[in-house]
Amino acid sequence: MTYLYVLLSISFAISALGWVYFIYFFSIGYGFAISALSVAAALIFRDVITWPALLLCAVLFVYGIRLGLFLLLREKRSASYKRILYQPENTTKKPAFVMWMIWIACALLYVGQISPVTFYLYNLREGLAVSERWLWAGAIVAAIGVVIEMVADAQKSAAKKVNARRYVDTGLYRIVRCPNYFGEVLMWTGSFIICFGACCTVGQWIISGLGYIGIVYVMFSGARRLELRQTETYGSDPEFQAYIKKTPLIIPFVPIYSVAKYGWLKG
Repeated sequence: MTYLYVLLSISFAISALGWVYFIYFFSIGYGFAISALSVAAALIFRDVITWPALLLCAVLFVYGIRLGLFLLLREKRSASYKRILYQPENTTKKPAFVMWMIWIACALLYVGQISPVTFYLYNLREGLAVSERWLWAGAIVAAIGVVIEMVADAQKSAAKKVNARRYVDTGLYRIVRCPNYFGEVLMWTGSFIICFGACCTVGQWIISGLGYIGIVYVMFSGARRLELRQTETYGSDPEFQAYIKKTPLIIPFVPIYSVAKYGWLKG
């Protein structure tokens, strides 16, 4: 299991950006950690890596590097994003114990998220009867998720250039209010379903499952924060009220229109 220690070391090293500024644990530290871990997984198992595994690693690399650069550029260019990024709850100095716990949790989570493809390749190397069909399915679903996220971000940027003060309800936002979060959930779902064909041990299932549950929780927590901000900004707008009553929050066609009341989603 040496490869897990290598991945964990990489995750700790890159997510340590959070020590520079707290929110980086979850933003650019997250994006760059995922991209680095995907490259590391491909290199560690280069002797047995298959085309679908290489595709998934490439998808995760593109996702991570794009996210990290996107957030860095948005921090420099967007005044509204800066106000959110540097709000008091993020700039207030955190106790050292809290910082350490968050750093450890983030590093473990990122390894858990990337673990399905590494478990698949490890078990393949060990001679187990893994299923490449599940790997292809997972890689394709993950790729679709990344495309959805990229399109959603582009559509939001374009809409805000037209009217920065209006909520976005065009393009993918007609179908779901957080299509970028949905894209990410779909991407990690694709990654996770690889386990069904990877001959995973109980321990491998637990690590992968915790990684998947953890990132889905983060996505719903992010959707809740966005819902609260939008309600504060646009809540008195009748058009906005009509929009949120007919448009699901994060999963298309699933009638979940609000998670504001769920305090346990507070991240």
